[in-house]
Amino acid sequence: MRFFDIGNGLSYFNDGLNKEMIHRISKSCYLPANNLLLKLIQKHPGIRINFSISGVALDQFMESAPEVIDSFRALAETGSVEFLGETYYHSLACLVPGHEMEIQALKHAELIEKLFGKRPQVFRNTELIYNDEVGKRIAALGFKGIFTDGVQKILSNNKSVNQLYHHPEDHGLKIFLRNFLLSDDIAFRFSHHTNPLTADTYISWLNDFPAYDRIVNIAMDYETFGEHHKKESGIFNFMKKLFDLLGRSAGHKLHTASEAVDRITPFGKLSAPQYVSWADRERDLSAWIGNDMQKDALASLIKLEKTAKASGDPNILRIWRSLQTSDHFYYMSTKKGTDGTVHNYFSPFPSPYEAFINYMNVLTDFTLALKHQQKTLRSTSKIIANSSAVEAVNI
Repeated sequence: MRFFDIGNGLSYFNDGLNKEMIHRISKSCYLPANNLLLKLIQKHPGIRINFSISGVALDQFMESAPEVIDSFRALAETGSVEFLGETYYHSLACLVPGHEMEIQALKHAELIEKLFGKRPQVFRNTELIYNDEVGKRIAALGFKGIFTDGVQKILSNNKSVNQLYHHPEDHGLKIFLRNFLLSDDIAFRFSHHTNPLTADTYISWLNDFPAYDRIVNIAMDYETFGEHHKKESGIFNFMKKLFDLLGRSAGHKLHTASEAVDRITPFGKLSAPQYVSWADRERDLSAWIGNDMQKDALASLIKLEKTAKASGDPNILRIWRSLQTSDHFYYMSTKKGTDGTVHNYFSPFPSPYEAFINYMNVLTDFTLALKHQQKTLRSTSKIIANSSAVEAVNI
């Protein structure tokens, strides 16, 4: 949206590009990966997998690729697959004052239950963003556990990433830590090894962990399989061999997140006073609010909350919440080096500055739309009030 497009009634979202990407990635990743997993589960009933899928992704599947929903539903029916809670809009709602995160989490839980028959019991906040306060808020919603990244800054006193922990204040909330080294070996380094990574090598790494390491959480973008690493790289063969080995292994047992909560005793408490995430080298919030453009964009959006919610218009609320999606701010990152390369890889914009200008133009247009709606409501109220007065006189 250019400056001269403001006020012209243009759509804020590139539905055509979204639909094109959904179709492409469904063909390269979601459908073949889900089909392979279904066959593997039928072969090895002990396999357990957790998925975290945002509400906006599910909405796009339902609209543009319903066969993807069907394939996830087939996995859910095996009993071997669990769906985690998320923010509906894959958003930065935890940074919005008030109860926006809770509203989105409950909205997402309702959709998951509707589509797959079971309400989520474990939560995965957007981009694994977490601190102690987020944990308290999620526990208050009734979730039994939450995932975050196993970054060194929260692993004090030589704590291991391969343990289950509990919240320092609410012992009922279990904390899962992603082993980012093992996860990134697949997600980022699978195709970069001098010799291609094999399932046998990967299993040998798992076997090297000491017995007191109770749980190893491996998590990555699902698009790793077939999209980030194409089929020709051997990624599907790796997945098949890995689950074949795990399915036959006497030394490893797979769990859904809720099974792990019920069966594994936490090692102790884990505190995260500051925000952590799984993004970039810093593993903090800098991927989304690391520069002045990002901070300004988020602050400008938050200022519109009261007006958007007062409108009572579901479409206005949907737009305001869709503008919280973390990707919008991710595209504005000005980081250099490897992190900058990853940001640029995912962004549809030529530069972070154009991402920012486009977003702020959208916010300006949205602000004008909100003012117009308010003016219309005030005019309608006056008409209704005057009409009532006349009728009262007539009576």
